[in-house]
Amino acid sequence: MVKQIGNFPHRGLTAFDPTGLAPVVKEVERDDIALNVSLHRHKAGGRHLAYQERGMAVNAIVKYGSAVLREKATPVAEVDEAIRTLVGDMLASMYAKNGVGLAAEQIGRTEAVCVIDVPAEQACGVKMPLALINPRIEEAEGEQVGQEGCLSFPDVYINVRRAERVKATYLDPDGNAQAVEATGLLSRAIQHEIDHLNGVLLVDHMSPVQKVANAGKLKRMKRGVQRGD
Repeated sequence: MVKQIGNFPHRGLTAFDPTGLAPVVKEVERDDIALNVSLHRHKAGGRHLAYQERGMAVNAIVKYGSAVLREKATPVAEVDEAIRTLVGDMLASMYAKNGVGLAAEQIGRTEAVCVIDVPAEQACGVKMPLALINPRIEEAEGEQVGQEGCLSFPDVYINVRRAERVKATYLDPDGNAQAVEATGLLSRAIQHEIDHLNGVLLVDHMSPVQKVANAGKLKRMKRGVQRGD
């Protein structure tokens, strides 16, 4: 379920407070929540080309080991044409990698901006894509557990516990204040991208066992960043 407030019902996001979670856990299939694999891949490819035709830039995705991923996002003081261009560039970059979510830090920027595009059947009635500026989670309840991936962590998937439902406030690309309530995949995507804005990464959700299991991949990513790959 998503409840929209304002004229732009398709935008929303911010900082995740897990203290309000209820003790009910909902298990979710990997293919439903892996944030670096688009379940509507054919649509993403078409959108990628469409955004390129509009002059939007496709940026390289910043990988784990890059310092910018640990930076906390800077609130956007004014939603102007530069921010709208950033949103377009982020969408083009996300679609180019068949992603369903992307934060500004993942293309080397530090503005508090995220974009999300989940499949229509899991979008809670929200029009996609979402452009999320200065997002903030106001409410969180329930629990869901499922595997997540991330464009900044290629080929890494781990189980992550998230709130089942969130209510978020944010600014849309016209600078209007909005709010959205989301469950399931959309809720998970919002929380994942807000983590990025707060400098929180997929590795921070790993248990000691998960860190050992993924140690080789994490080391290779860091080495690649050091080499400038």
